[in-house]
Amino acid sequence: MKINIKSINFKIGRKLNEIAHSKVKKFMRLCQDSIMIDVKLIKERSAQKINKACGIRLVVPGNDMLTYARCNTFEEAIARSVEGIERQIEKRKKKLIANRLNVA
Repeated sequence: MKINIKSINFKIGRKLNEIAHSKVKKFMRLCQDSIMIDVKLIKERSAQKINKACGIRLVVPGNDMLTYARCNTFEEAIARSVEGIERQIEKRKKKLIANRLNVA
């Protein structure tokens, strides 16, 4: 699986890159049929304090899973986005199991 981490409107540091990589790496274990993960870290130009955002796209066969979170820090935005993808993976697994039971 390929992991792409992009930063928009700022230059990403090594520590933030490692944090994002380690958080999304667990999707390989949770969703074995995943193809690619795109992580976009965005520093929005805004007067508000909540101007750091993270968008994650998990590419799987069928429909891709997308999530977006805006917070005070990138670490918090990454954590919320990861939680959103985890909920979507659980929902997808339950749906697949239900479909298997209905077929059998």
